[in-house]
Amino acid sequence: MLVAVVGCLHGELDNVYENIKKTEEKEGKKIDLLICCGDFQATRNIQDLRCMAVPAKYQNMCSFYKYYSGEKLAPVLTIFVGGNHEASNYLQELPYGGWVAPNIFYLGYAGVVRFGGLRIGGISGISKGADYMKGHFEKPPYTEQTKRSVYHVRNLEVFRMKQLSSSLDIMISHDWPKGIWEHGNRNQLLRHKPFFRDDMDNDKLGSEPCRELLDHLKPSYWLAAHLHTKFVALVPHVEKKDENIDEPGPIKSTRFLALDKCLKRKRYLQLLEIASDESKAKVLEYDLEWLTILFLTNHLLSVEKSYQYMPGPCKTERWIFKPSQEEMDLVLQKFNGDLTVPSNFVRTAAAYSSHNQTSTPQRSSSLCVVNPQTTSFCSKLCIDDPLVLLNGDDFVPLTETPFESPSVPAEVSIPTFESPSVPAEVSIPTFESPSLSISLPKPKYDDSQTSLTDYSELFETAVSDDSQNVISNLSFSNQNTQESLLDSERDISVATQDSSAISVSQVESLTVSEDVPGKPDNILDEESDLNSSLPTKKKFKRRNQSMYAVSTDDTSN
Repeated sequence: MLVAVVGCLHGELDNVYENIKKTEEKEGKKIDLLICCGDFQATRNIQDLRCMAVPAKYQNMCSFYKYYSGEKLAPVLTIFVGGNHEASNYLQELPYGGWVAPNIFYLGYAGVVRFGGLRIGGISGISKGADYMKGHFEKPPYTEQTKRSVYHVRNLEVFRMKQLSSSLDIMISHDWPKGIWEHGNRNQLLRHKPFFRDDMDNDKLGSEPCRELLDHLKPSYWLAAHLHTKFVALVPHVEKKDENIDEPGPIKSTRFLALDKCLKRKRYLQLLEIASDESKAKVLEYDLEWLTILFLTNHLLSVEKSYQYMPGPCKTERWIFKPSQEEMDLVLQKFNGDLTVPSNFVRTAAAYSSHNQTSTPQRSSSLCVVNPQTTSFCSKLCIDDPLVLLNGDDFVPLTETPFESPSVPAEVSIPTFESPSVPAEVSIPTFESPSLSISLPKPKYDDSQTSLTDYSELFETAVSDDSQNVISNLSFSNQNTQESLLDSERDISVATQDSSAISVSQVESLTVSEDVPGKPDNILDEESDLNSSLPTKKKFKRRNQSMYAVSTDDTSN
C-alpha cells in the first residue's frame, strides 16, 4: 500500500493535495492513504481560529474550510491526530474520533482503526506533566490556560492504549517519544536544531508517555512531527522467548520517522510503501479490540480537574482490561457485526466564506456543541460523551436547519453524508459494572516500562549526497537477521503556493553495521536543498522565537 505522510500541516490542505496529485502523475501510481501527524488546524470559521493557541498574527484561515463546507472534496482518505495548534473546540466534539469533513478522519484523543489490512493507532496532543493525571475538564469558552491544557495528553488515553494486546502496523503521534534521538543520528539532528542540545543532555527532549507506548506497543512504524525537522531512527525491541525465562529472544524494530512543517523547501511529505493484505478492502473500519477497551474502561472517564488515578495491582479489583473473546463478541453484536466507519459527517457550525466574510452566520465559540457522530457512536457502544458529562443539560444540540454550503461549480460532484437526527435532549446510557471498580495506586508516574537496552552501537554512520539530494536507504544488521529501515521510502521535495515543481529523490542502498571510529557522523542530510550544501549551524528563527514565547509551559512548534 502506498501511504503519504505529512508532518505539521498548519492548515495547508490545498498545497498538500496539489503536490500529491502531481506526485501521482509523476510516479504513475495512486496514493491510497494520507496521514497527518498533527497541527492539522481544522478551522471552519473565524470563531475556530480564536480557539487556537497561537498568536493572533498566525491565525490564518488557510484552506480547510473549503473541504468542510463542501466546496472541495479531499481526493484521498486522510487520517490525522491533533497537535498543539488546533481548533480545539471542534475536535472536542469528536473525542472518540470522527469525520471533520468528507473523507478526512480524526482519530480522537486516542484511537485505533483499520484500513486495507493495516492497523493504525494514534494519540493526539503533547505531554505536560501538570495535566497528565487530570480529567478532560476543559470546555469552551476557553481561558488562555485551558486553551493550552485542552491538548495535553492524559493518563486515561495512555492507559487505554497499553491494553492493546496485538501489534500495530502504524502508530501516529504529534510529539516525539522521549529519547528517540538516541536511535538515530544525534550529531545530524544537532546541526539542524542546535538549541535541542540542553534538552537532549538533560533527557528532556520528547514525550515520556509516547516513549511508554513505543516500548509497549512496538509498532512497525512510528510517525511524528512537532519539532519541525526531519529525523529517522530505528528502535530495536528485544522480546523474551519465555516470560519465565530471562533470555533474550528475537529483535523487532520500529522505524521512526518525523517530518517538518508544511513550508516551501521543507521536507514535510514522505511516501512509504507498506506491505498489507491485498485481499482486504480499502475501507476505513473500527478496530474491535479498541472498541472493547473503550467499552470496558468507560467508568474511568473523568471530566474533573482533580487527579484521576488509573487502576493498578494493589487492589483485588480488575486492573487489566485486555479484552477476552467473549467481551469482543459482545461489542461486535452492538455494531451488528459491521465495523465499517459510517459516512455520517454533518456540519455543526457555519463555514467561513471568502466571498462574504461579514454576513456569514457564525456559531459562537463559547457554545459546546454535541456532535451527532459522537452521539451515535456513544449510544451504540454504551459509553459517555465527555461534553455531555461536562455540560449536563446545557449543551447545544445540532440545529434542525442544516448549515448552507457555498455554491459549488457544476463540474464538482460532492457526495452527501446523512446524519442521524438529534433530539432536543440527548440521553446517553452509561455502562456500570460492579466488577470494574477502580483501585488507586500510589500517584507516581510508572517509569518501569521506559527502559530499553541501548542498541545505538549497531548503527554505522554514512554520508548522504547533498548535491544530488539523495536519501539513503538504511539497513539494520543483527547477526543473521537484516531488516531494512524505510526500505521503500521516497522523499518528495514539495512545492507550495509559489512553486509547482516536484522532485522525487533517488534512493541508495546503504548497509548499517557497527560503528567505525573516525567515520563522519552523518546518516541523513535531513533538510538539504537541491544543488546547495547545508550550513553547519542553523539559527533559531524569529518566527519560532515569538511562538515559543507565547507560553512558557508549552513548546509551541
